Amino acid sequence: MTSLTVSGRVAQVLSSYLSDVFGVMGNGNVYFLDAAEKLGLRFSAVRHEGAAIAAADAYYRTSGRLAAGTTTYGPGYTNALTALAEAVQAQIPVVLVTGDAPSSGARPWDVDQAAIAAGLGAATFTVTRDAAGSITQQAVEYALTKRTAVVIAIPYDLAALEAADEELPEPLAAAVMDDVDGGLGQVARLLAGAKRPLILAGRGAHLAGAGPELRELADRLGALTAGTALALNLLQGDGYLGVAGGFGTDTAAGLMGEADVVLVAGASLSPFTMRFGHLLGPDSTVIQIDAALQPTHPRVDTFVSADVKSAAGRILTMLDGPASPDASPAEAWRAEARKRLAEGPAHQAGTAETPDGRLDPRSLATALDAVLPERRTVVQDGGHFVGWAPMYWRIPRPQDLVMVGTAYQAIGLGLASAVGAARAVEDGRTLVLASGDGGFLMGLSDLESLIGAASSAVIVIYNDAAYGAEIHQYGSQGLTEKPMLIPEVDFSGIARALGAESAIIRSLADLSALQDWIDAGARGTFVADCRITSSVRAPWLSEWMAAKQEAKAAVAG
Repeated sequence: MTSLTVSGRVAQVLSSYLSDVFGVMGNGNVYFLDAAEKLGLRFSAVRHEGAAIAAADAYYRTSGRLAAGTTTYGPGYTNALTALAEAVQAQIPVVLVTGDAPSSGARPWDVDQAAIAAGLGAATFTVTRDAAGSITQQAVEYALTKRTAVVIAIPYDLAALEAADEELPEPLAAAVMDDVDGGLGQVARLLAGAKRPLILAGRGAHLAGAGPELRELADRLGALTAGTALALNLLQGDGYLGVAGGFGTDTAAGLMGEADVVLVAGASLSPFTMRFGHLLGPDSTVIQIDAALQPTHPRVDTFVSADVKSAAGRILTMLDGPASPDASPAEAWRAEARKRLAEGPAHQAGTAETPDGRLDPRSLATALDAVLPERRTVVQDGGHFVGWAPMYWRIPRPQDLVMVGTAYQAIGLGLASAVGAARAVEDGRTLVLASGDGGFLMGLSDLESLIGAASSAVIVIYNDAAYGAEIHQYGSQGLTEKPMLIPEVDFSGIARALGAESAIIRSLADLSALQDWIDAGARGTFVADCRITSSVRAPWLSEWMAAKQEAKAAVAG
């Protein structure tokens, strides 16, 4: 094996798993980046260390391929912690390669980085001269197997030293979990006997590639289908109700609540998906098939730990006869659903006038959907506006909606995540970033990174000159709004200074500037600084606030 430094060995092993690295160079990772460059790994520079992990995270969400982020030790490492916590909470495999204290002992400025990572739920793998390669391989396999973020730490005094030769095993193939408890027979019997079956798919079903099997199963049963926001349109077809939870319509939620048997495939049933306990009827039987080892929600009646794709295929073999929805006893259920969906109200269209004269975000979202290129991948930052994209925009495939910050309840990761998604986007798709003004200002340093990385990108800033969620949650209670307000920022001017095209959008007619850019080829980056009203409260936030009030009342009672 060719002589390599410890940093070089880490880069060499990583190159068998990934092709992209995102980060900021510093003392602790300069030798790693030098080795990565020589090995042909593509390095995308970001301007804030927090963007390193956020970009690698979004790269995986968009492409399904692993990527690495890299920072120096100390402040570079601690700058990345929010994005690292989001990746852990969201169960995203990602690798952070960072410098660390010397193996001989901590210096006055060093902190216990492994302890910090452990507090976030991330394991740290500290390499040595003798086992730099095998430790790196263990770290990557751990990230992929456990679906989590890991830290590979390179002690400062070892980074440029020669690494020992190692014979490494071949990378492990992704394991497929089998039906460990024999419960699929019971699942098949419950589904076969259902009169109003519903299949609810989550991101786990998408990652497992289970869409075709679940869609066939739904047609065999005459079942209605739905998806979480992270599995949007995975099961689109006859009987598809759209997204489950606060981003869905009340009509669709009403139908889900009437299901007698619900198959939850690769979804964790978060409070948002469950509409804070109001999504499913009290008498419905809930089945969960998931790669987890135990149920993820107390409503689950029957649980099978298995790969969703293989489990759905096996259930199909257990059901008698070919797909024949016309003969299914649940066909009346689908017919009723079609009728009610056609007659029931959709999402509110918004208004032409608002109290402050600014744009209604619902009207804006509807107009943007008609203007934006159909071949789009959407990165959605966290904030009050988080629902407008999944509610009003056409999202072609589940991987075309990258919702960041929702797992850790963070804002400000959007721009950094867009950098990673831009590197992963293929087939000439346009990347669309939706951000609020508060989150955009948090990540502003990486606007330049995105402009450099994206071949075609549109940034939509929902600019209400405020932290909108706080205005609605706390300003509405009479708390002072002064800390919740943001001075009006000319994001369009900032964007032009950094090399993007841009326009301030004060009316729907102003979207003509974006349309002209798209008609001219949609090359480069366009920033739409959309001035929206803070008078419109998102329905999902109203639902959340009502749930909090219910919980308070229950405690008080």
